[in-house]
Amino acid sequence: MFGDLFEEDYSSVSNNQYGRGRKLRTTAEEPPAPREFTKLSGIRNQGGTCYLNSLLQTLHFTPEFREALFSLGPEELGSLEEADNPDAKARVIPLQLQRLFAQLLLLDQDAASTAGLTDSFGWTGSEEMRQHDVQELNRILFSALETSLVGTSGHDLINRLYHGTVVNQVVCKECKTVSEKQEDFLDLTVAVKNVSGLEDALWNMYVEEEVFDSDNLYHCGTCDRLVRAAKSAKLRKLPPFLTVSLLRFNFDFVKCERYKETSCYTFPLRINLKPFCEQSDLDDLDYTYDLFSVIIHKGGCYGGHYHVYIKDVDHLGNWQPQEENNLIFVDQLGQKLLKKTGVSWNKKYRKQYGPLRKFLQLHSQLFLLSSDKNTVSLLKNYSLQAESDFQRKEKQVFKTLNSESPGWSDGPSCPHWFDLNDSRVQPIEEQEIGRQFQGRESAYMLFYRKSQLQRPPEAHANPRYKVPCHLLSEMDAANMELQTKRAECDSTNNNFELHLHLGPHYHFFNGALHPVVSETESVWQLTIDKRKTLGDLRQSIFQLLDFWEGDMVLSVAKFVPAGLHIYQTLDGDDLTLCEVEIADQEDIFVWNGVEVGGVRIRTGRDCEPLLLNVLHLAAGGAACGRPAEAPRVFPADAELGAVLAALTIPAGAVSICGREAAAEDGWLAVPEDGLRKTLREQGLRDGSSILVQEPTTAGNSLLTKQGIWITSENEVDWVQVKNFCHSESEEEQVRISATVNTVVFDIRIKAIKELKLMKELVESSCLRPIDRNGKLLCPVPDSSTLKEADLRMGRTLGLCPGKAPASCQLFLFFAVGSDVQPGAEMEVIVEETISVRDCLKIMLEKSGLPGGRWHLRKMDWCYEAGEPLREEDATLKELMIHSGDTLLLIEGKLPPPGFLKVPVWWYQPRGPAGHGKSHQDQTHRAASPGGLCRAAAPGAPGDEHVDTEAPLRYLGDIEISEGATLLELKSQAKSLPSLLAWAVPAPAFLRAWTLDSGRPGRLLRGNQQLREYKLGRTEICLEPLQKEEHLGPQDVLLRTQMRLPGQRVYARPVDVVWDATRGTAASLRQRLAELYSLPVEKTEIAKYFPDKSVWLPVARWNQQVTKKKKKKKQDNLQGPPYYLKDGDIIGIKNLLVEEDDDFGTIGDDIGRESQAQRTLGRRKSQEATHVQSRDTVSGAEMPGRPHKPEASLSIHVGSFR
Repeated sequence: MFGDLFEEDYSSVSNNQYGRGRKLRTTAEEPPAPREFTKLSGIRNQGGTCYLNSLLQTLHFTPEFREALFSLGPEELGSLEEADNPDAKARVIPLQLQRLFAQLLLLDQDAASTAGLTDSFGWTGSEEMRQHDVQELNRILFSALETSLVGTSGHDLINRLYHGTVVNQVVCKECKTVSEKQEDFLDLTVAVKNVSGLEDALWNMYVEEEVFDSDNLYHCGTCDRLVRAAKSAKLRKLPPFLTVSLLRFNFDFVKCERYKETSCYTFPLRINLKPFCEQSDLDDLDYTYDLFSVIIHKGGCYGGHYHVYIKDVDHLGNWQPQEENNLIFVDQLGQKLLKKTGVSWNKKYRKQYGPLRKFLQLHSQLFLLSSDKNTVSLLKNYSLQAESDFQRKEKQVFKTLNSESPGWSDGPSCPHWFDLNDSRVQPIEEQEIGRQFQGRESAYMLFYRKSQLQRPPEAHANPRYKVPCHLLSEMDAANMELQTKRAECDSTNNNFELHLHLGPHYHFFNGALHPVVSETESVWQLTIDKRKTLGDLRQSIFQLLDFWEGDMVLSVAKFVPAGLHIYQTLDGDDLTLCEVEIADQEDIFVWNGVEVGGVRIRTGRDCEPLLLNVLHLAAGGAACGRPAEAPRVFPADAELGAVLAALTIPAGAVSICGREAAAEDGWLAVPEDGLRKTLREQGLRDGSSILVQEPTTAGNSLLTKQGIWITSENEVDWVQVKNFCHSESEEEQVRISATVNTVVFDIRIKAIKELKLMKELVESSCLRPIDRNGKLLCPVPDSSTLKEADLRMGRTLGLCPGKAPASCQLFLFFAVGSDVQPGAEMEVIVEETISVRDCLKIMLEKSGLPGGRWHLRKMDWCYEAGEPLREEDATLKELMIHSGDTLLLIEGKLPPPGFLKVPVWWYQPRGPAGHGKSHQDQTHRAASPGGLCRAAAPGAPGDEHVDTEAPLRYLGDIEISEGATLLELKSQAKSLPSLLAWAVPAPAFLRAWTLDSGRPGRLLRGNQQLREYKLGRTEICLEPLQKEEHLGPQDVLLRTQMRLPGQRVYARPVDVVWDATRGTAASLRQRLAELYSLPVEKTEIAKYFPDKSVWLPVARWNQQVTKKKKKKKQDNLQGPPYYLKDGDIIGIKNLLVEEDDDFGTIGDDIGRESQAQRTLGRRKSQEATHVQSRDTVSGAEMPGRPHKPEASLSIHVGSFR
């Protein structure tokens, strides 16, 4: 009736079946979790199938229906293996139902899948995402089953169990003639409006008479005239199972809208239908029915969620909790504490002890909190003597509450009720049913069974009862496979792979440890269970290294650019590897704890070796303007003056560059007293530069402009020419006076003369610029001026043999392979109209390489292999190849179709120190020479410390198969040279995002094949993690920032993983309040929309008044208006110190003002055309909320007649 208007409310859906290990070790998905303590299986929600799950669980817990279906063998139904064979006529729907019921009974998994069943219905993905009415489904499913079972012994299954009849009678008051009409029913539909309960509704339907008199007379066929008459209805035949559908949804013809009846509507646990039946001469027991299932709808007409309360007739589930009457839900514990003491936990204890869940978790010696923190139990072997008075009191309260909880005994007379909510199964008490009489969450369908129906003793607690042999074998095999997979998964998740570095195979050189021989011989691999102790690890190493003598000390080491460095010595042999914080892929150094190769080794972060770039401008070096440059290693706790000592310089001027957290990446002169500070105190790190100028040059030279070393005492009006021609000359280099308009030919002729070279070089030489590393660049045309050739004054040029290329020619560098060493490039001059194929042949001939499996790639600006030149017949000019470009000869043909070329970027969110850019600077995305790229949307606050910038560093391109997994992509990215400096310990320490407009977009979770992510030409950015992360399908990654009171700024962002299955604002506020140690009632949160520079506060839904005329509550944060997704920024405000509702920053004000100015012009242009329509709308009532069009529900069944 209501079609797809029942949109799924995902806040109640619990479908997290994935493990949360530290590292994803395999490419296959982890097996589903085993059943919980109830020993019952839920059903996974496919997106909008909660209505289907509720009905299927009801049918499953109807033993007579289940066993009647099981009685139909393959000889009648066929088999699922023949489902694709049209001639076999396999009855797929009952076969899939049989398999589903067998899985619910026997398969050891927390939730079964209905994918096979819905496929047999002929449903597509859109059908599974659209929710329908469960009452409509009940009728359509029964009809489909009847059609599917035609011609089998189960053809009357539905009719036998659910069919009943109603007789409608009209009695003539004159002649007493009775005319009657019999109607069949599979379910009784009863009214809810203006009715107090089920018995009242049945009384109105089957006891009360409708009288025809006055103006409403009845035409009697016997009397052949209008007469007075009475109309009534009675139940003639009662089915074994009575289904009652409650008409909760009605239509208001005045307001022209649907609404849900939420008034109180009672129904009994046991009902006697004798007063409503036509025949009443039988025993009362023949008319007595017991309630065994209640399907509940939570929500309104246009959205909601279904779950079901079911009585376990056969006692298949474990209704008694694990810890013998000690297990209780944490929410129920809080309610019972309030009921017993009269004061809630938050009011009485929260200020002193924190949230209830946190208190239970901290006192693990008393309480056992489940992994999902939903249930808690009192440990069996506890001791009260060592505990405080508060703990003893709370434990006693816990035991008292638990012992007073009714229904927690497993007696035969105690009914076992469970709440089956998709994947989640919980035991409930029978009195919980009374809470579903009224409200937005209330009963929608009732299922009764005749009290006379008794179950055989052998069916009690026996899930294998009457299950067909072929299904028993199938489930047993599936359980064995699950056990094997879980064992493999447990072994994979709990095994560490450690890299053992053996001290005798290392020596201390240049400030760090290095292998004496190859790394293969120096490093041993060891796999060990992380639950083992450090002593076990030590013993395993002793057994592995039978040659070891003396003491053995194990230390955590890490690779740094200078080499291997020891950080921490491991102590405590009785501690587990997790407790000593050893991670997977950890580097362990095995030594005697004192020296390596006779050298005493310092350990720890304080003396970490730093690889620095030291530039030394010696006395007399100012003449050429270039310092000597060399890498050197110093311990981080060494004084800066140690650099002077290493250079054997008594004194000099020191400047540093590349400091951590520096606002600008420029040179900073160090005062004399700064030389006594350590390198770390100066903020130096690996790759930082130190310039040392001796006293005789310190006043004569300055640092670079545009990367060229110059002197600053006089204006530069020369270029320097260096002789690279192999002719005898007295001079190696010479300065030539010039201006920016001097022609290159004139400079070359003057250089030849002043260098006293042979005149023949006038026709066979050229000038080539020299870069900072001494590399000769592309020759400069003789006809160009220095300005046209983009050559600055003071530049060094090389006079080289050979002519410069003509205007129609290209001067190209080329090299073999992607790992190009400086100076290893070869040179070639080719026509710009040459094809890629011919160019490749020329370069192969010049390299002396055989032809065949080679292709060309252009070196990109990161000096790495870029895009391949795929079109072999295209000319270099057409492919935009210019003089000076470097082409790489790469062995192997171009990747075939089915491979992806994925650009990979490095993404690291900024902290507060990173926000030094102006608001205007953040609106562009440009790459600097170092490879750093920043991107931010217009209006993103910068210096207010809202983390909306996306600092990106291009790492390179990865060629990888579409069939590879995400973990394999991370592993391949980890091997990129530009990523090695970041020392990522393992691929699991990387978080992958798609890159959208210079910002992280979609979070790539799980470990699926790349084709499943539908990347296409999408770029990927990788974010480093401090620890491994495995997000479930319902987890949302949020970036939270605490607002600093009174400053309109925010603190450093903190990543928070939030379980979206809870989905409500209250659960998110509770989570963030616990994280920042704030009272929940004094915590305000808001989502930031950077494109609009707007903060949207998250409303407190429980404080809103819900009325029909009010706007509907929207308690799902993943829906409108928040649309919460991965990477969203959430601001947190402490109302104890800041009570206003302002979440904005100064940058937000600027952003909104600029947006307002942009939209002002558009509004003015639209006003003239919309005046008339606006006047019309202003006088009319605004339309109501639009809804989706109704869609019919159908199940496709084959013909078996």
